[in-house]
Amino acid sequence: MDSCGSVFWAVALLVLTLLEGSIATLSPSGVNYEVVALMAIKSGLVDPYNVLENWDITSVDPCSWRMVTCSGDGYVSALGLPSQSLSGTLSPGIGNLTNLQSVLLQNNAISGVIPSAIGKLEKLQALDLSNNKLGGNIPTSFGDLRNLNYLRLNNNSLSGTIPESLSKIGGLTLVDLSFNNFSGSLPKISARTLKIVGNQNPLNCGLSTKNNCSVVYPEPLNFPPDESSDSGGKGHRVAIAMGASFGAAFLLIVIVGSLVWWRYRHNKQIFFDVNDQYDPEVCLGHLRRYTFKELRTATDHFNSKNILGRGGFGIVYKGCLSDGTIVAVKRLKDYNTFGGEIQFQTEVELISSALHRNLLRLWGFCTTENERLLVYPYMPNGSVASRLKDHVLGKPVLDWSRRKRIALGTARGLLYLHEQCDPRIIHRDVKAANILLDEEFEAVVGDFGLAKLLDNRESHVTTAVRGTVGHIAPEYLSTGQSSEKTDVFGFGILLLELVTGQKALDFGRAANQKGVMLDWVKKLHQEGKLNLMVDKALKKNFDRIELEEMIQVALLCTQFTSANRPKMSEVLRMLEGDGLAEKWEASQQRAETPRYQGGFDTPQRYSDLIDESSLVVEAMELSGPR
Repeated sequence: MDSCGSVFWAVALLVLTLLEGSIATLSPSGVNYEVVALMAIKSGLVDPYNVLENWDITSVDPCSWRMVTCSGDGYVSALGLPSQSLSGTLSPGIGNLTNLQSVLLQNNAISGVIPSAIGKLEKLQALDLSNNKLGGNIPTSFGDLRNLNYLRLNNNSLSGTIPESLSKIGGLTLVDLSFNNFSGSLPKISARTLKIVGNQNPLNCGLSTKNNCSVVYPEPLNFPPDESSDSGGKGHRVAIAMGASFGAAFLLIVIVGSLVWWRYRHNKQIFFDVNDQYDPEVCLGHLRRYTFKELRTATDHFNSKNILGRGGFGIVYKGCLSDGTIVAVKRLKDYNTFGGEIQFQTEVELISSALHRNLLRLWGFCTTENERLLVYPYMPNGSVASRLKDHVLGKPVLDWSRRKRIALGTARGLLYLHEQCDPRIIHRDVKAANILLDEEFEAVVGDFGLAKLLDNRESHVTTAVRGTVGHIAPEYLSTGQSSEKTDVFGFGILLLELVTGQKALDFGRAANQKGVMLDWVKKLHQEGKLNLMVDKALKKNFDRIELEEMIQVALLCTQFTSANRPKMSEVLRMLEGDGLAEKWEASQQRAETPRYQGGFDTPQRYSDLIDESSLVVEAMELSGPR
């Protein structure tokens, strides 16, 4: 059986290689076909700012890659690389990403021809290749994109005739073909808005003999009467038209009314909103109670286009309330039990009592028979994980001073959770993806308390480990027992992510080393090679003393034995420059004490605790794709 499986994968990968022609070597059998397709795209592009740096052929799950979005079932659904200074060509391998719904590659310098393989993407809804250097024709295969509603190819060097096959796409909303070199006749494209202005060659618009065509709308459904007919015929036609119009209007009203009634009944059956018995403005403490209908409308029926991120607790959507307020709506998963409203509201009230500058404030909530939703303020600068790789004018968005501020702000938020709020809260998933950034790039700790919400519901689960491998403390990973020192360990890994600019699981791979970030940082620190671990994007624009101090704090926080780790109050003081030297000296003496050799507290490699072959899988199962 094993040999048959190996032969199957070998043949499959060989076929992909022949189709792409752009991958010289293939990774071992069992590679995700979407990974192979994405790597083909990467190999065809020139990436001057390394925005595709974490695209890795050895990965089994591309959902954590930058600029890649996955659907709920784990397939690549969107590829967004706008304004990334990319050049090179677009590989036909894109046609193998059969679940793509959105491709956004505008405002780059991509050249060559548009791959006809794009026509195989039956689920594609949006394609934007505008403002590039593409040439050649529009592939006739585009006519097979029956779900396409948004097509922008403007500001390229495309030529030839516009294919007649585009007329087969019935759901187009916008088509922009302006500022190219198209000629010939324009087919009947059923788009609400069709832009073809600025084509240099004669282009017959069908409605104008002018060389440059502006916006063209679909042909009207009703045509004016023939002027050669007699007046009696005109009156007869007018009477018939008016009667038909009134009849059609009445029929339309009946149909619309029936649909509204049916949807109302249907929604009442599926989404029974327990809050309908309350006034929507009733508050629980300072929290607002939202109706499900209100949040469903704000997120455009939880449209996938409004997804901000996915995690182990659910999906976060961007929403706009009726008063224009932009919010983030977290739709919690696995809440299909009935009768848990009181417990849920009690726990929400406890979480909402944690008020601090560096904690994400809960604005409100919603409970129905089948749904639990939380409403937060929208964070315009996303998460630390999403901004670590971003650049503006060749400089990192998160420079050294901002990274230092993020470390301090996160430490203050965790200190409040551990030692100052009542009840005290353990986060259990401290990582860059859960640290959000407000308008001023101030760190805001998110997702705190959700582990408590979920685990209280699952009271029969004694060791429900939650988090992301590479960030989970050893004792929590092995025994399921957590404490505030679990968060201290995660904070130490966060500091290393801020220093290296990489995810904990990516660091070893980038260095062509086996293992995880923590083990290699310890090794490089012992060898005095701090420059090898610092994010290259910083280009030596950092304070060497502050770097050494941050790494020391990180290593103190990630000691294998939880009792040896400092409390968050001590961590904050050390980051502010108080007491680090004493703590570091004590840790070095403890490591050299003979009584620790061969005992329980013997320093161990963190990677020894993890089966490396399951790193990506466990990270996905524990925390979900982000």
